[in-house]
Order: sequence, then structure tokens, then C-alpha cells
Amino acid sequence: MTNAEWDDVDRYLVQTLVGDGDAGVLQANSAAGLPPIDVSPAQGKFLHLIARSIGARRVLEIGTLGGYSTIWLARAVGEDGQVLSLEFEPRHAEVARENLDRAGVGKRVEIRVGAALDSLPVLATEDPAPFDLVFIDADKVNNSNYVRWALRLTRPGSVIIVDNVVRNGGIADADSTDAAVRASREVIELLGAEPRLEASVLQTVGSKGWDGFAYAVVTE
Repeated sequence: MTNAEWDDVDRYLVQTLVGDGDAGVLQANSAAGLPPIDVSPAQGKFLHLIARSIGARRVLEIGTLGGYSTIWLARAVGEDGQVLSLEFEPRHAEVARENLDRAGVGKRVEIRVGAALDSLPVLATEDPAPFDLVFIDADKVNNSNYVRWALRLTRPGSVIIVDNVVRNGGIADADSTDAAVRASREVIELLGAEPRLEASVLQTVGSKGWDGFAYAVVTE
């Protein structure tokens, strides 16, 4: 299949299962000059269903961008739930806040601006209730660090998802010099070696090209 055919399939899935009610969010992100690296609509709906299927009420998101995935997660946790999202770029956080409020889920979401590796230690000192789901979609070179922090902030049964780990198949190349590929291999190997996690990786194709995500369950 070609990328054009993947796009056709995604369009059909959006029309049939997802809907385009949030298309304005992606348009707002584009108009604000944000990079077009949001999850796809089908992926956003999939995240939403994962969160609902585990009854998630507390979600930690690392990498807000314009809040598109955040909106899907916020809807999943319900009116009494909370999403805490960490975003490095103040402008991205500003656009995300506008999108969240416009979508009617702003009260469920706290955005903290700054480097996640600075925000996470502060969060840990607050001794928060464990997060039910952690979605990691930020700078790829720190994915392993984010997973280690996620383990500190979750509980047995929590789910950790790491996006964009397949890198157009680059992870099969052990000699790659691409920093994101090397980071993906590192985080996958960490997931495989960490005794507190059971994990797998699912390859995906679609409007976002060829990629995939790691899915891990905290076991102890």
C-alpha cells in the first residue's frame, strides 16, 4: 500500500468512527504555527478508548503541543477526572489552553510549562495520587527518562504509552546514528528489561505515516 492509500483509509475511519468535530483544534494549531505533529484523529480516539477502558481518572501527559490529544484524554477521565499535561513551549501551552477551554474540558486539565525533567521532580515532591495512565509524546531523546519517572508516579495496573517509537522502521537498524531512533531503541530495551513492566510495541500506518507506539502495564 502507498501513503495515499493509508490516508484514504484514515479518512474513511474518521468519517465512520471518529467524526471531525475537533478539526477546528488542528486548524487552530496550524494557524498558530505549531508543528503538525499532533496524533491523528483515529489515534486520538484510540487513546480516549484506552483511557476509558481502564477507568482512568488521573492522566499524566508529557508533551501537550496544542492540546489535541489532551482533549481526547480529558473527555475520557470525565468531569471528576484530571489530566496533568507538561509542555516545554509557553506558546504551545497558550494555544492548548485556548483549545481546551473551547472544547469545554479546560477545568479538567492543568498545564505546567517548562522542561518536563524539571517539572517531574517537583511533581514527585507533591506526593500526588498515582496516575492511571501516562502518555509520553515529547522530545524523543528523553523517552527513557520519562518512563522512569512514570514508574515513580503510577501504580500496579497503570498504563504507560510512548508514542512514535518505530520511526519509519528505523528501530530495526542497530547502527543508526539518528538520535530519535537510538532513543526509541533505548526505551524499547528499557521496557523489555524493566521487571515492573509488561510491554509490547504496535506498528501503525495512516495519515501520520509509518510509526508505532509502545504500550506497557505496570505490574508491581
